[in-house]
Parts: sequence; C-alpha cells; structure tokens
Amino acid sequence: MTPESAPIRLVIVEDDEHLLASLAKIMASQPDIRVVGAYASTEEAMEQTDWSAADVLLADLGLPGVSGVDLIAAATFQNPQLYALVHTIHDDRQSLFAALRAGAIGYVIKGLPALETIDAVRAVSQGTSSLSPSIAHFLIEEFHSRSAASADEALTPREVELLSLSAQGLLYKEIGERLSISAGTVHSHIKRIYRKLQASGREQALRRAQALGYLKTKNTD
Repeated sequence: MTPESAPIRLVIVEDDEHLLASLAKIMASQPDIRVVGAYASTEEAMEQTDWSAADVLLADLGLPGVSGVDLIAAATFQNPQLYALVHTIHDDRQSLFAALRAGAIGYVIKGLPALETIDAVRAVSQGTSSLSPSIAHFLIEEFHSRSAASADEALTPREVELLSLSAQGLLYKEIGERLSISAGTVHSHIKRIYRKLQASGREQALRRAQALGYLKTKNTD
C-alpha cells in the first residue's frame, strides 16, 4: 500500500466467535486492510454496517438465522460497489452457485493458510475473482455439464427454417402453408423455439437467434 492509497475497508461476518476474532486480528494486522466491522450474524451486520463505507464483505454461508447468501444479496444491493468473498466450509455446488448468483465474486474454503485468505481479500477488492482450487474445479465441471445440456437444446434445421420465416413477418397460417403444416403445429414449434432460446416473445427470440448464429444479422449498410 502506498501512502496515497486507502486501505481496504473490510466487514467480516462469521458465527464462530473464535474464528471471527482470529480473522479480525489477522486482517487488522495487514497495513492495507482496515476491519470496519466484525459480526456473528446477518442481522447484526445489516443493523450496524454502513455498507457505503465498506469495500469487501468476507462472509460465512452457514450463518444462524438469515443465511450468508441473503446477506451477500442484501449488502451488494445496498452498495453495488461492494465485493463479496465467501469464507465457508460449504463446498457443495448448490451453495456455491447460490452465493455467486447473490453477488459473490470470490470463494475460499475455511482451513486454508491465513495468507491465502488475505490474498483473496486483496484480489476481490480490485474486482478480481478469487476461487479456491476445489471451487474452480466445480465451476469447470458445471460449465461442461451445461455445455452438454445446451447441445440438447440446439435448434433443429426445421426450427431454424420456421424461425427464419417468422423473421420475414409471416403469420402462423402463412408459415404453415409454406411448410405444409397446420397453423397449430407452427404454434407448437414456436413455443418450443422460445423455450430453447429462453425468449418471452418473437423479437427477443429473433435477437437471440441472430446472436447465436442461427439467423443472419440484418445488414444496416
């Protein structure tokens, strides 16, 4: 830390009081970190913390009462510039993705050397994701799993043809006449296409189909 730089303002939330005290002491001993709050529950942290005056939240997930996931969501909602780092024994995928969806950008497992947790706090304070190796492994596995699932959700050539006709402004009846199918069958295909593209309507489906390369983007020249 240079004389001109401000210390990282850290809030710690951990229900194990001995671990909470240890973390607070270790973090406060770092010249570039200032502990601005150390609490044993979500309720206590939310009641006493001015989140606009914090840079990083280091939180356990298995907190009593309101969960650490809900804490992360509430804190980052109050201060979108706050970076949340999970510090927990929970390494299951459900907890991991719930925390990431809530706004966490880092995830360290309890029991790691103190220096690794300190480095993680420093990393996330710069907006850099910090993940323990086991968590990174989970993410890679999940990526491959979802990629495989996405392959099953790919549009068929028939669906692409139908969507292309829809992009031309044709009505269900007109599309059906072109493809020699009923308007009801066209409607069923359209619903399935929307589901695959996770679209709520025609325009959104067309935009996503273009982005995914199913349809050519209109030339605006």
